[in-house]
This record gives sequence, C-alpha cells and structure tokens, in this order.
Amino acid sequence: MSEKQFAGRVAIVTGGTRGIGRAIVLELGRRGADVAFNYAKSAEAADSLKSELDALGVRSLAVQCDVANTEAAAAMVQQVKEAFGRIDFLVNAAGVQARGPAIELSDEDWEMLHAVNLRAVFRACRAAARRMVESQNGGAILNVASVSSTVGVPGIVPYGAMKGGVVQLTRGLAVELAPHGVRVNAVAPGYVSTAMTEELWRDEERRAEVTARIPLGRFASPEEISPAALFLLSPAGGYITGEVLHVDGGYVAR
Repeated sequence: MSEKQFAGRVAIVTGGTRGIGRAIVLELGRRGADVAFNYAKSAEAADSLKSELDALGVRSLAVQCDVANTEAAAAMVQQVKEAFGRIDFLVNAAGVQARGPAIELSDEDWEMLHAVNLRAVFRACRAAARRMVESQNGGAILNVASVSSTVGVPGIVPYGAMKGGVVQLTRGLAVELAPHGVRVNAVAPGYVSTAMTEELWRDEERRAEVTARIPLGRFASPEEISPAALFLLSPAGGYITGEVLHVDGGYVAR
C-alpha cells in the first residue's frame, strides 16, 4: 500500500481508543486519512490517542458517545460530516464481552452484548451508508467480527451469536449497497492481546489451552489485525465485498 493512499478520505472508527480499533485509527492516520473515533467514558484515552494523531499530522475528531445509545450513531455521523464534509469509511470496532456458561448468562448481559456488538453495528452502518449513498462517491464499511462467528467457542456463546449476526449483516449489506459503490466486509480476529482477553491472558492454564489450539501458537497483537482491515478498505480490495477475512493464526483451519 502506498504511503498516503487514503489522503483526502474521512474515516469513522467506533471503539477507536483501545485494542484493535486504536490500531486501525493510527494506521488510517499514517496512510493519510482524516479520522473520527468515539469514546464513551475515558476522556484520558481519547486525549492520548488524539495527541498521537496530532504528532503524526493527522486531522482527527474525538466524539463522546455510547454506541449503545439509540441516537448515538446518527449523531456521530452527522458530527463527522459537519466537521470534515464527507464520510468515506466506517469501521465498527466497538465491542464488549461477557464470559461464562451460556446457561448462566443474565438477561442484562445478553441485552448489553446485543446493544453494543450487533444493534450498534447496524445503526452505525445505516447512518454512514446513508451518507455514502447520498454522496454518490461510494465508500467502504469494515465490521469487526470474530472467530466465534464461525466456530463454536465455549464460554462466549452469546458473544459468538452476536458476531454471527454481524457476519450476516455484512453479507446482506454488501449485496444491497453494491449498486451504490459501497463495499462491506468484515475481519474476524482470533485471540488478540487486548483488554477484552486480559482475563484469559493472566490465567496461565487457560492461556495455555487457548494457545495450544492456535496453529501459530500465540495470541496476535492489535497491530497484526489492522493491515487486514486497511487492505479491505483500500483500492487493493476494490473488488472484494461481502467477505469475512479471518486473521486468527490458523484457528478456524484446525
């Protein structure tokens, strides 16, 4: 990919202050894009990321909103459109987790998983796609799914159900939006060293079990997921839509 191939383009990244989302924000910035990202509570994390983007000479916008909120997506998209004049990319990287046996999951946790991991993804896609269609300039949407959307993973069954919904949302939107020049794809990470997997990482026995299941024998870093995301957003992926790219160290191949 060329050094500044996204110059003049505007991206929105949900969940952009940590983990995979943060890695994607920084890589988009390095490639020349203007980047907007949301944060729900941690202004400190948002300020830290914005300072890093400023140091790279990247125009950025931090939007405080909880993606689970009914009006959040539409308001965020409108704010970004007013700030930058256009929207070319949307990356849905925000996510939450609730671990444990499915039969012990509370209704409250189910609703939380649905609100953030699926409902908010749809609303962000809907709001951003409307702008992309109106502009007649096309665009690209990238959703973050999971290996648990492809194979059954005990202990995170409801999470996998939501990510399975994200996969089907991705495929359906890809077909609907293709006539408007809007591509929709997903990356499906395996086990990545982020705050979401910290509980697994600190438990030596469970970490060993998981690592033994990964052919490459280790967790990924967030920076190993972002190149796949940028490929799917870039002109190099211009004939790819409706696809789910696993970045999982071979997890689903075993």
